[in-house]
Amino acid sequence: MAQASRARGRILIYLALIIILALVLVYFLFLRGINPTGQSNTPPLATATPAVEMVDIVITQQSIPQGTTITADVLATIKYPKKDIVAGTFFNKIDDVVGKVARFDLDARVPLTRSLVVDPSQGSLKSIMIPKGMVAISIPIKDRVSYVSFLPQAGDHVSVIASLLYTDLDTNYQTRLPNLTANVTAPGPASQTAAAGLTANMTMLPAPVPQGRAELDPTLNQPIYVIPSESVARPRLVSQTLLADARILQVGDYQKPAAAAPASPTPAPGATPVVAPTPVPVLPDIITLIVTPQDAVTLNYLIYSGAQLSLVLRSAGDDQRVQTEAVTMQYLMDQYNIPLPAKLPYGFEPRVDVLKLPNNYLINASNTPVAGK
Repeated sequence: MAQASRARGRILIYLALIIILALVLVYFLFLRGINPTGQSNTPPLATATPAVEMVDIVITQQSIPQGTTITADVLATIKYPKKDIVAGTFFNKIDDVVGKVARFDLDARVPLTRSLVVDPSQGSLKSIMIPKGMVAISIPIKDRVSYVSFLPQAGDHVSVIASLLYTDLDTNYQTRLPNLTANVTAPGPASQTAAAGLTANMTMLPAPVPQGRAELDPTLNQPIYVIPSESVARPRLVSQTLLADARILQVGDYQKPAAAAPASPTPAPGATPVVAPTPVPVLPDIITLIVTPQDAVTLNYLIYSGAQLSLVLRSAGDDQRVQTEAVTMQYLMDQYNIPLPAKLPYGFEPRVDVLKLPNNYLINASNTPVAGK
């Protein structure tokens, strides 16, 4: 029995040693990163990332309209890697931007560069709004029809339509046709002709008439002299889109910002409050457009030539340029299938020579009905 007990004790000791050796082997193989191939599984130590130097740049906190003087409350700063910045591109301090004027419409969170703002000393606020290579020119507003019922405002885009009247001229006289006629008297006796130095004598008629032309009467088969029924020829009208897209810089005359009005005194108790009169709106009679230099010269020529200029308001964001055809009487008849009325043996009564609206549909500038004319 004693020997059996000792044998079991030795077996337990051996088992404990085997277990301890197995644990030591597992520790070295797995926990210490040693694999059976003899290579270490321990990951290499991570290399420390060098610190990136950051600098402050100025950005907008909210939208800033074009031409607005920038104040500190609409600006902020953010950190930006210094290695990604070109020297002199961005502003680093808010104080360097305060007081400058936005050259363009700026959205929120836009980093400010020196090309986005200008110094007020470089010119007026209006001149800052004109892109490089463009100019501003003013054109008159003749009526509410030519100005789309006064709808367009500064910043809107419009098209400009020009309407012209053409008439025939004598190329030598540069006067409107037809010319006037006069009597030409044949030369007198040789003695009188030599004395006067004349070969013919021309005298105006008592009532000069337009120059006519000879035609053969088909009924009498005799030549007759036909003169026009009107003293001058009727001009021919043509309309065409002159500028497809122009931006409005200013409506009406430029007004300097008004100084702050002094505070009204507090009325005494029981006194009747004074009601300030409502200002009467003044309709503009001029508008300033941003155009190319060549278009400015063209507009200047048309203004002084007496052409009628009409504006067409464009849709917001529409930059499409549509080619249009010039409109004449012949174009209307061909494109819209307008026939030439036949000469009939009957007509309307009373006689209609001028198209006009009934009296109740006519209004004047004060929007009150007026009698038809």
